[in-house]
Amino acid sequence: MDGPLIPFGARGGAYPTYPPVPPASVSPLLARLDPAQGPRLAALPYELVWATTWEGEANAWVAPRLGLPALPLVPWPDEDAVPGRAGLHWKTPALVAWAAGRAFAWVDDEIGAADRAWVARHHRGRALLHRVDPGRGLGAADFETLAGWARGVEGADGVRGVHGVG
Repeated sequence: MDGPLIPFGARGGAYPTYPPVPPASVSPLLARLDPAQGPRLAALPYELVWATTWEGEANAWVAPRLGLPALPLVPWPDEDAVPGRAGLHWKTPALVAWAAGRAFAWVDDEIGAADRAWVARHHRGRALLHRVDPGRGLGAADFETLAGWARGVEGADGVRGVHGVG
């Protein structure tokens, strides 16, 4: 979430505040959400899924601000169950397990070379690991990349979209 949808470079309050107003226990960074991102995400030919540590709070506080319905959540393993792998993002094995061989796209600001190599070795379907600049968040070029990739796999083995928001 932080980075792709809540860019670190955005100024707090840069976008209008939309109800419901989150309680003090929820991140004040929600004011950085651009409500226009919701329709852009919904227009993609993907099944959108939250892949975020916000977990259920993504549906409670982010989806309504973006005009999205409640989305499925990728389940995360217990921290103790995640083996250390040099350079590998801890989400990578869980996302590959969730995709279960289906085509998927993962959008995050922490994707690196180790993640791409691991997915290439352990995932039998197509995968797009798209890194977003955390200072800018999702932009027009990112949406073009996601739409173009989906066009390339439509009809082949389906598109399963993971909106990985770290």
